[in-house]
Amino acid sequence: MSSTTRSTRITRRGFTLIELLVVLAILGLLAGLVGPRVLSQLGGAKTKTVAVQVRDLEQAADLFRLDVGRFPTAQEGLDALMSQPASARGWNGPYLRGKTLPVDPWSNPYRYTVPGRHGEIDIYSYGSDNAEGGSGEAADVGNWQL
Repeated sequence: MSSTTRSTRITRRGFTLIELLVVLAILGLLAGLVGPRVLSQLGGAKTKTVAVQVRDLEQAADLFRLDVGRFPTAQEGLDALMSQPASARGWNGPYLRGKTLPVDPWSNPYRYTVPGRHGEIDIYSYGSDNAEGGSGEAADVGNWQL
């Protein structure tokens, strides 16, 4: 065989433009289908975090009540779970781990009402909008819902 015959037999390697476009179209479809589901799970994770933290705060307030004989007053607030108020005889805290009170996933402090509208005490977050009411991530999450 001559050298010219050999050079015509050499096949070129690579992808055609159509093959690349098909792959890009498939990737676009997958991102369009999977992306919104993943993003919706991120929002749900923050709401679940609030529920866990509110439950922990409520349990800490119950321990405070067992030791002191009452829930923290409105003036003492949730800070009474971390440092002893002057009027809290029998305080055996801190009742929460860590050095500071937790804040909700949107960096807002948890709210505390005593007596509560829904029970003896209400511990809650206003959600992502930090305003009463709302839906989705902006919905209020409180211990009365758990």
